[in-house]
Amino acid sequence: MNLLNKSLSRREVLRSLTCAATIAVWPMARTALATTEEHGEDSLLRPLPLNAVRLLKSEFRDGAEINQGYLESLSTDRLLHMFRLTAGISSKAEPLGGWEEPTCELRGHFAGGHYLSAAALAYATAGNDTLRDRGNAMVSALAACQKANGNGYLSAYPASFFERLARGEPVWAPFYTQHKILAGLIDMYVHTGNEEALQVAENMSGWVLSYFAGISDDQRQRMLRTEYGGMNEALVNLYALTGRERHLAAARLFEQPSFLDPLALRRDELQGLHANTNVPKVIGAARSYEVTGDPRYRGIADYFLEEVLAARNYVIGNTSEDEHWTTRAGDLAGTLSLTNAECCVAYNMMKLERHVFGWSGEARWMDAYERSLFNCRLGTQNGEGFKQYFFPLAAGYWRVYNSPEDSFWCCTGTGAEEFAKFTDTIYFTGRGGLWVNQFIASTAEWKDAGLSLRQETAFPAEQATTLVITAAPVEKKTICLRIPGWLAQGGSVEVNGRPLEAFAEPGSYLALERVWRAGDRVKLNLPMQLTTEPLSGAQATQAVLYGPLVLAADLGDGPSSGPTKILHGRGTTPKGVGAPLANPVVHAGHSAGTRAEWVDCVSASDLSFRTAGVNGVRSVMPMYRIKDQRYAVYWDMTT
Repeated sequence: MNLLNKSLSRREVLRSLTCAATIAVWPMARTALATTEEHGEDSLLRPLPLNAVRLLKSEFRDGAEINQGYLESLSTDRLLHMFRLTAGISSKAEPLGGWEEPTCELRGHFAGGHYLSAAALAYATAGNDTLRDRGNAMVSALAACQKANGNGYLSAYPASFFERLARGEPVWAPFYTQHKILAGLIDMYVHTGNEEALQVAENMSGWVLSYFAGISDDQRQRMLRTEYGGMNEALVNLYALTGRERHLAAARLFEQPSFLDPLALRRDELQGLHANTNVPKVIGAARSYEVTGDPRYRGIADYFLEEVLAARNYVIGNTSEDEHWTTRAGDLAGTLSLTNAECCVAYNMMKLERHVFGWSGEARWMDAYERSLFNCRLGTQNGEGFKQYFFPLAAGYWRVYNSPEDSFWCCTGTGAEEFAKFTDTIYFTGRGGLWVNQFIASTAEWKDAGLSLRQETAFPAEQATTLVITAAPVEKKTICLRIPGWLAQGGSVEVNGRPLEAFAEPGSYLALERVWRAGDRVKLNLPMQLTTEPLSGAQATQAVLYGPLVLAADLGDGPSSGPTKILHGRGTTPKGVGAPLANPVVHAGHSAGTRAEWVDCVSASDLSFRTAGVNGVRSVMPMYRIKDQRYAVYWDMTT
């Protein structure tokens, strides 16, 4: 199977991955789609193109606009400074700090990579011409740097870093940075049509092949123990865009049997591994499945995602402690700390969920995506556009963000991309239907079908969403609504004010088929309830959810003058942070999935909650609304 659909341009294909009075209604099974082996590429679900979806007024659009403002505040000359010096081109710009400073071995990952991706995404999702133009100018400057290097090499540090890697000498992660630059160039081509960006990316791929030409397989596998990001994914994407086999050959140079083989055999050997080093390798496997059709790649991605979500995930929808999987599967007891849940990991897990959903159409993957989106993405940016690195889950800590020009962590970069692409998973198409996956105020245009709609909602403050058809074809079309697994009793659908008798089981999709007309309204009622979820391996340590929202205990104001950032790496507790507090103690016995009897909903529309008899808790609120307060996500049960 090859996903290069002859009826679409290769760039369009990759972008997609990146009678009126009657109605037919049927609940769709939890496994809604057959496999691609059974039905070919037509069974795949694909997201609507980014430029076909626009956010309406909401916390998501506010966050996207804040992020764009931050990106616009950065000087392109400063971003390009180290690329120019490395290529022998003069630059008088002031160097950036943090992970972009002239001595950092990861320099260039944000400046030439994440920034380009975020600029391209902001143009595609919001029509931001300023960022598109800046991205285009940067591509031209990077092309000049590559030309000056003369061999396809492009980086903000010298090629001697790769010589050190080949010799087995200490070096941070040179191919990780190459991946970010390569992905940024591909995004500029896919989302803005910049042909020069594609050529620079192809030249980079050529340099990779020449670099490995004299390196044995054994030596290469030793080198792959050093973090290399998503090089395999980016090179597979380059092959999908161009059809040139050499890019697929380059991608396969980054396949690591020591990591992939146990997953193919459905074995969890993740303990001790660096989480965000390895999730991108699985995304590369997922992309390889979509392009080559090799079912082994799908098995790897399916098993990995299922295993991490079931056995290594925190309630917020993210995984890792001090950047690693530190414990055996199914036992997170004792892992709550200052350095939980590196934000990059959530970004990559959501990318993987998006791929796997496209193969199966199972609502559980969009439930998981939603959990991460609201609980460990939406709140991780402050009002100035700065992003979190870690997500502390030990009680008594607070959110900490990067500085404007002296951090540039990996999570600064993935956060800039995340807040630029909130539209990418709201709607998918396939199997003759439009799939409504996320409840976010937005407009959508399904051009191939002639169907457009507006999603009106204040979800989660409003426990409903309404789809208003704004344009429709003359033939029947199907709209598939996600019926989330967290849904309480009373969920229902109304079409033009008329309740439908048919509904669907929570954790599935409901398909509505009819000849739609402009002005038709579909209202999905989404009642929520309070539930609990234990920490894996520690039944007496529980979190509280309201629908998909993780609730946090407000433990009082954070420090008036605390650390401005949390440093990267293992065991790097910032000076002055101190030890965590004890979790709030609840004097009652509860089990997973039952109502949290110690929390009451004061106002569903305000998303305000209170506790009864829990000392030290000022109030309870959705985690994404926590700003500067000290907080707790988990509670200790005692009888």
